Amino acid sequence: QEMAADCAGAHQKTIGADKNYDTKGFVAEMRRLGVTPHVAQNTARSGGSAIDGRTTRHVGYDKSINARRGIEKVFGWIKAFGGLRQFKLRGQENVSAVFGLHVIAYNLIRLGNLLRPTMAGA
Repeated sequence: QEMAADCAGAHQKTIGADKNYDTKGFVAEMRRLGVTPHVAQNTARSGGSAIDGRTTRHVGYDKSINARRGIEKVFGWIKAFGGLRQFKLRGQENVSAVFGLHVIAYNLIRLGNLLRPTMAGA
């Protein structure tokens, strides 16, 4: 929480998080620190979401939520198909290298899908 407030720059700061952070305490603390919480709304929680129209009415909120969705896809692919649900290596340098290779592999597969010609008349 303190890291969010300590970020350099005079611009409005935001913090993104999943719906488990959609609590009245977390949202109130972020607002007290001057950080806009771009947290996914948890509408299933009793009492509803702590994220109200002050945050959701802005275009930046939608952009943050969609960006998080794209980032989560990468981690999901790495865990499901990249075999990195559990690392077999120890040490920050080794884990960082293997993780980097898997991200590169994901990007190459994605690039191949993006560049594939679309089927005409489909």
